[in-house]
Amino acid sequence: MNVNVTLPDGSVRQFPAGITVAEAAAEIGKGLARAAVAAKLDGEMVDLKRTVTGDAGLQILTFDSAEGKEVFWHTSTHIMAQAVKRLFPRVRLTIGPAVENGFYYDFDSERPFTPEDLQRIEAEMATIVQADFPLVRSQVGRQEATALFEQLGEPYKVELIHDLPEDATISIYRQGEFIDLCVGPHLPSTGRVKAFKLMSVAGAYWRGDQRNPMLQRIYGISFEKKQDLDDYLSRIEAAKRRDHRKLGRELDLFSVADEGPGFPFFHPKGMIIRNLLEEFWRQEHRRAGYQEVKTPIILNEDLWRRSGHWDHYRENMYYTRIDDVGYAIKPMNCPGGMLLYKRRQWSYRDLPLRVGELGLVHRHELSGVLHGLLRVRAFTQDDAHIFMLPSQIQDEVGGVITLADKFYRLFGFTYHVELSTRPENSMGSDAAWELATSALEQALKASGLEYRVNPGDGAFYGPKIDFHLRDSIGRTWQCGTIQLDFQMPERFDLEYTGEDGLKHRPVMIHRVIYGSIERFIGLLTEHFAGAFPAWLAPVQVKVLPITDRQREYALQLLQRLDAEGLRAEVDDRNEKVNYKIREAQMEKVPYMLVLGDKEVAANLVAVREREAGDLGERSWEDFVAELKREVETRALPKGFPRQGEH
Repeated sequence: MNVNVTLPDGSVRQFPAGITVAEAAAEIGKGLARAAVAAKLDGEMVDLKRTVTGDAGLQILTFDSAEGKEVFWHTSTHIMAQAVKRLFPRVRLTIGPAVENGFYYDFDSERPFTPEDLQRIEAEMATIVQADFPLVRSQVGRQEATALFEQLGEPYKVELIHDLPEDATISIYRQGEFIDLCVGPHLPSTGRVKAFKLMSVAGAYWRGDQRNPMLQRIYGISFEKKQDLDDYLSRIEAAKRRDHRKLGRELDLFSVADEGPGFPFFHPKGMIIRNLLEEFWRQEHRRAGYQEVKTPIILNEDLWRRSGHWDHYRENMYYTRIDDVGYAIKPMNCPGGMLLYKRRQWSYRDLPLRVGELGLVHRHELSGVLHGLLRVRAFTQDDAHIFMLPSQIQDEVGGVITLADKFYRLFGFTYHVELSTRPENSMGSDAAWELATSALEQALKASGLEYRVNPGDGAFYGPKIDFHLRDSIGRTWQCGTIQLDFQMPERFDLEYTGEDGLKHRPVMIHRVIYGSIERFIGLLTEHFAGAFPAWLAPVQVKVLPITDRQREYALQLLQRLDAEGLRAEVDDRNEKVNYKIREAQMEKVPYMLVLGDKEVAANLVAVREREAGDLGERSWEDFVAELKREVETRALPKGFPRQGEH
C-alpha cells in the first residue's frame, strides 16, 4: 500500500506506507537526507524516525531554517545536560530550551559553575558526541513517568509532569544512560552536533519566580561545522568591542546611574546625536504629510481602562494619585492620540490624517532585563498615528513602508519583514482580526516585500508588520512596526462624516520608524562601532596644532568651522602631535586638521581621515566644501560596508 506525500512545492510523491521520514528524505534527494535534522508532518514537528502511515504533507527541515536550528540546539541542551550529570551527579535537572541564538539549560546546583567547570563540561560533551548515541523517543503513562523521575531523583521533572493535563501524552528521550522529559523532536543521534561552545553562566529563578530556588543557567551555541562556530565566535568578539555601553562611556555619550536603573542620562555629545536624529525625523515627516503633536505623560486611570491597557498591559505601567484620583504614566502614546482626534468633527475629505509625536513613555521592566539603551524604563517613541478610510489602508501602509525603507537605507541597514498575528492576550472580535490581518497581507504583497509570518506576536489590539534590521556585523534588531487597529477607534467612539453624510468609524495605524530614540542610538553606536558618519558625529573636526606657534591659526580655523555650521574642537595641549592624532582617533572623530608652520604660511590644512589616514594638504575652502557636501548628503562613513538590497 502506498501513501501520497505532498511536498512544500505542491508536488506529490508516493511512498510505501510505514516509510520513515528519513527514508522519504533519502528518496527525495541524498543531499537533503544528509542535511535533514527533523521534519514537519501535516504541520507537526517530528523526528526523522517518525513513520508515515497515511496521506500527509511533509516538509524536511535543515539547520538553515529557524525550526531546524531549534531542533539542533534543543538536542545540544540534552548533550550538555548529560555531560553535567556525568560530572556532577548531585545536580538536579530543570528545563533546557533552544533560544534565539543557541540554547541553555537550568540546573539546581549546590554551588555556582566556574569557567573551569565549563571547560570540563565541554570536554565531556565531546565524548558524548563522539559516542554518537541515538536519541530514542518513547511515550509513557503519567504514573510511569512520575515513578521514573522520582527514581532518578529529579523533583523538578516530577513537578512538570504533575502540571501536565491528565490526558497529556508524555514523551521521554534516552541517549546512552541519560533520560530527559521532553516533547522533542530531536536529531537522530548526538554525533550530529559537531561544533559547540559553552558561552556563559547566569542565575535564574525556577519558573522566573524569585520566591523559587535560584538555578544555574548555562548558555551555549552549536553548529554543524566548526567553521560556522568560528565565524559566530568572531562576530561575538566584534560585538563585545562594539558594545554601546562601553562606547557610550568612552565617547562620553550617555550613561545610566545607580540612582535610576533603566533611566538613561544623555551627555552633551550624546544630545548632539539625539537632536540630529530628531531633526531628520521631523524633516522627513513634514515631507510625508505628518503633523507633529505632543500629548501629556500622565493621564487619568479611566483612559487606560477604556484603551484596554488596564486589562492587557497593567503590569508594565507606573501609577500615581492626584487629588485622590488614580492616574497612570503613559506606556504608549496612542490613548492621548485618541483624545486629540476627538477634539473636533472630521470629514472623509480630511482623511487620511497623519499625526506624529516624539513621545516620552515609561514602562516597568524587570531589573534583570535592563540593558544600556537597548532595554530601558523611559524612552522616546517616534510614534505616529494615521486615521483613514478603509479604502486608504493599502496606500497608507505602503507609504509607511516607503518611509521606513528611506530611513534604514540612510544608515546602511538591510532588513527583513515579519507579519505578526493575533496573540492570546488580545481584544476584539475574530472578524475584526481577520479583516485587519488580511489588509496587512494585501499591503505587503502590493509593496513587493517578501515577508514571513510570526504567529501570535501581534499587539493586543491588532496585527502588525515588524522591521528587523541587519547591522554591519550581521546581527538583527527589531525596530520599526506598523500596527493596524480596528479596536481603538471602536473603544473611543471615533467618527468621521462620510460622503453619504452619515457617521463612520475610521481605521487606524500605529507606527514607529526608529522604534525608540534611545534604542536606535544604542543600535547605531554598535552598528558604526562609535565611528558615526560625519553628519551625526558629535565632533566632526579636531584641529591639531603641532606647537604653540600654530595655536592662533588653529583658533581662527575653529571660528571659521563654527561659522560654517560644523562642529569642531582644538586640541592645543602641550603634547606630541602623534599622541593628539591617536586621541582623536580613539574619540572616533571623522577628520583631523594637522597644522604646522608650513600650513600656516600657505593658509592650508593637512587633512587626516579616521580610517584612511593622511589625505594630504588641502586649501581651507576645498576641505570645508567636501565636508559640508558629506554632511548635507548624510553619507555613510568612508570604508563603511554598504548594505545591499533588502
